Amino acid sequence: MPQPATPQAHLADALRNARKGFVLAGVFSAFLNLLMLTTPIYMLQVFDRVLTTGHSDTLIALSVIVFVALIVLGLLEGVRLLLLSRTAAWINGSLGPKVLSASLAKSLGNRAGGNQSLRDLGSLQGFLGSTNLNPFFDAPWTPVFVLFIFLLHPWLGVLALVAAITLLIVAVLNDRTSRPAMSAASSQQMIATTQADEAVRNAEVVQAMGMQERVAQRWFSQTHEASLKQDGGTRWMALFLGLSRFLRFGAQVGVLGVGAALVISGDMTPGGMIAGSILLGRALAPVDQAIGAWRAFVGAREAHTRLSNLFEETPLTHEGMALPSPAGRLTVEDVSFLHPNTEHPTINQVSFQAMPGTITAIIGPSASGKSTLCRMLVGAWRPTTGHVRLDGAEIADWPRSDIGNHVGYLPQDIELFSGSIRSNISRMTDADAEDIIAAAQAAGVHEMVLRLPDAYETPIGPQGAQLSGGQRQRIGLARALFGTPKFIVLDEPNANLDTAGEAALAKALTEARDQGATILISTHKRQLLSLADNVVMLDAGQLRASGPRDEVFAALEQRGVIRASAKSTQSATNVTPLPRGEGS
Repeated sequence: MPQPATPQAHLADALRNARKGFVLAGVFSAFLNLLMLTTPIYMLQVFDRVLTTGHSDTLIALSVIVFVALIVLGLLEGVRLLLLSRTAAWINGSLGPKVLSASLAKSLGNRAGGNQSLRDLGSLQGFLGSTNLNPFFDAPWTPVFVLFIFLLHPWLGVLALVAAITLLIVAVLNDRTSRPAMSAASSQQMIATTQADEAVRNAEVVQAMGMQERVAQRWFSQTHEASLKQDGGTRWMALFLGLSRFLRFGAQVGVLGVGAALVISGDMTPGGMIAGSILLGRALAPVDQAIGAWRAFVGAREAHTRLSNLFEETPLTHEGMALPSPAGRLTVEDVSFLHPNTEHPTINQVSFQAMPGTITAIIGPSASGKSTLCRMLVGAWRPTTGHVRLDGAEIADWPRSDIGNHVGYLPQDIELFSGSIRSNISRMTDADAEDIIAAAQAAGVHEMVLRLPDAYETPIGPQGAQLSGGQRQRIGLARALFGTPKFIVLDEPNANLDTAGEAALAKALTEARDQGATILISTHKRQLLSLADNVVMLDAGQLRASGPRDEVFAALEQRGVIRASAKSTQSATNVTPLPRGEGS
């Protein structure tokens, strides 16, 4: 059985493997900061030697050296940014598939917010690959610049040290005061973004029922709340940013003033005074820049925390050894499913079997748990208790890349992907045209596809928006039948089909059964019941009856649950709910 991977194997490992890139950026930063000494040294030499001696050749030599050093400095600055950008891109490429897989697993677990994880990864990449990270590489060099200022004169060094410590305190206070408000604003903004995504996905409903104003008002309330919280954090950040700028420039003025007094008293040269001011500006710049980039840093830190929580809550699994192709023997053993934050199970201790070459109809009134059971049968949802086994192996633990080739699934809410009909039917593989056409013909959709403008290459738009509900359902059925799977689960497969579509569906199911497939169909309608070999009846999440179709209907008729004609003329949901605990 696959073992859950720890979060350290994903986020922390990716950052650890990217350490070489950050270390190399730190090496470049060391040379960059050393080259930053070029300008103050140049000033020191010009004021103290060139101006006093009048040697123009010395000035020319110094100027050439300085310009070469500045060219190297500019190149190193560009290389460092490029290195950080590529390292951040590598982290994104390394984590992207894992974050997407974890997001999908989180969505399968019926927990909201899966899409936010990809945004968080983008935020982390944006911060790590930008100049916002530079202050963290340059800040360790602040003591070096302060030491050089001490070498110029102790009084200037004391002033620089006091200014650096004060700015550091301001940076800490900025973090302590702005962090809660910015974190709360980020959470509120996430809710607002989710609401906006929901509104866009349900644009037809919003437009048809005149809900635009209410949807906009709900979104505005969330964004306004986020803005208020962010404004509270921004006020503190603005205060400390202004204070840091005052302290930085004030310290530089102070160095010039103290330096001038030392020059007048003969304790210092004019070049030392100018050099000290430049060195102090460079020493304090990283702290000042860090305060300015604090919002980006807080956002990246929040993104990192959410990604860590994602992997904690949704550990990925390592795919185990490939198993033999399944024959299709399904065994459901005392399966129960409890949705998060609910008290009553949607499915409660359901057990039955389905064998290859049979069709099993899952019937019952609305909200009886049929769709939940279908999701567990294909391994999309894991039972809270009990087991769903295919050929004896837990289907949720079966390697997905392996079992997917043998499973056909048509959910009740059909989701197609942006792209062509060909790519949707072939499950986004480079399958041969013959296999794609065979699946389309099995689903009775081949002729319909040929009538479209570009046949199988016709783009269907986002979520199949350019197709009717019946067309989407029939293409979804072709996707489920692609590759002649041995295990097929269809949830309300004829919900949007016309008479011709239902006839094509019945033909497809009969052919798949004759080829030895195990087929389970959740249905409300009577049309498919005539094809069923077995029936599983659910009511309020409990198994009320299961077994051969005619025997089940005879037993239900005898107990007064259905009328005598229900198995052939009435809806499969036209049943009387049984008292609790009754059934077989």
